[in-house]
Amino acid sequence: MNKKLKFIDLFAGLGGIRIGFEQACKDRGIETECVLTSEIKSYAVETLKHNHHHENFIGDIFQLKNEDIPDFDFLFGGFPCQPFSAGGKRNGFADTRGTLFFEVERILRHKKPQGFILENVEGLVKHDLENKTDKIGRTLKTILYKLEEELNYKVSWKVLDSVNFGVPQSRKRIFIVGTKKDKVSLENFTPTFKVLKDVLETGKETMDTDFTKKLLSHFSVTELYGKSIKDKRGGANNIHSWDIGIKGECSREQIKLLNKLFKVRRQKHWAIEIGIDWMDGMPLTLNQIKTFTPEIDLPESYNLKDKLDDLVDKGYLRFEHPKKLVKEVLENGIVTSRVYDETKPKGYNIVTGKLSFEINKILDPNDIAPTLVATDMSKIVVVDGKGVRKLTIREGLRIFGYPDNYEIPVKINFAYDLLGNTVAVPVLKAISERVLDEIKTTKTTKILENKNIGVVV
Repeated sequence: MNKKLKFIDLFAGLGGIRIGFEQACKDRGIETECVLTSEIKSYAVETLKHNHHHENFIGDIFQLKNEDIPDFDFLFGGFPCQPFSAGGKRNGFADTRGTLFFEVERILRHKKPQGFILENVEGLVKHDLENKTDKIGRTLKTILYKLEEELNYKVSWKVLDSVNFGVPQSRKRIFIVGTKKDKVSLENFTPTFKVLKDVLETGKETMDTDFTKKLLSHFSVTELYGKSIKDKRGGANNIHSWDIGIKGECSREQIKLLNKLFKVRRQKHWAIEIGIDWMDGMPLTLNQIKTFTPEIDLPESYNLKDKLDDLVDKGYLRFEHPKKLVKEVLENGIVTSRVYDETKPKGYNIVTGKLSFEINKILDPNDIAPTLVATDMSKIVVVDGKGVRKLTIREGLRIFGYPDNYEIPVKINFAYDLLGNTVAVPVLKAISERVLDEIKTTKTTKILENKNIGVVV
């Protein structure tokens, strides 16, 4: 008699799904065994082997033959999300990575396990909408049809936010859960909350660069809480490059001028006046700028042109022609682009940017983190003492709810990549508890009876 619940972990990453399941099983006295792990990133495999003790690792799932898959009870899979993510091109099943779901389907069809837990980005829900009013898109409809109608699983799905499960991060993900027995409820979880200071370390080495020196010379550490640093968009929680003199110090009046121009240049009436199609941020002439400078109370002696030209020299502004919209008919359709219209007078426009900055955001210890993604993790910092520093790997793991004995023994850029693509473990534990409560299988009953536990799950 098999005394363990066996599972396979596909597209495993850091193994967050299995950890949540193992934690739920351990609380119920149920033994588990991972009989197969699939992961193609070498540094992920190194991390998995460092933290887990089994050797049945496979790389490319396309090379995994049905007959080589051991018997198992549950399948876990955070199948790659880029094809459905707002951060990607949203090609869905047209993307090779999107077809990895069909590898999940293949294995489920052949092995017929008790159930599965699948995870993906929130964008999967409405990917490839047929009608704007539809609640779900054709991609998710296809996935649910395969699982429910063809494979006969009782399937439930829901978008859950990790912030409600005791981790200081808002991370919305869709979870698709199925069993051969009953539907697993994904409603009414008891919420628990944490803020960042509950997981942050202290006394770590802070950054000492030209960028951070300029930042700290203009703002105190407490003033930095929750601030973003970018020259695109604005808002009360945004610091621009000119606020901290990244390209050269600006006077108080120049900062006020830039902040005003930053907003006003987006107003649609300028496009009508200039004679171009509206775009999000247009160059304005000296005379156009003069129409709104009284609102920022500049001194009477203020030489507006000289100050604007100084900002051009420093790189905060461009002096350029406005752009016109050009449509070109090609064999595969109409292509639009923007080109400078040299028939229109030149004006002053903000030089926008984000990724060029050393820091994108300073987290507020009294708040939660935004959704952490691999491309941004190296540019997010926290305040420590009188300085700022990047997140430690331990902090990153805690923000995703990993236990403190988990380690990532790879280079920090690889670690950030793994963290940015992982799951929040407490969400998976809560889901797994629901799965264990619902399956009520003979196998699970026997496991508990054999361990002299007088409870049937």
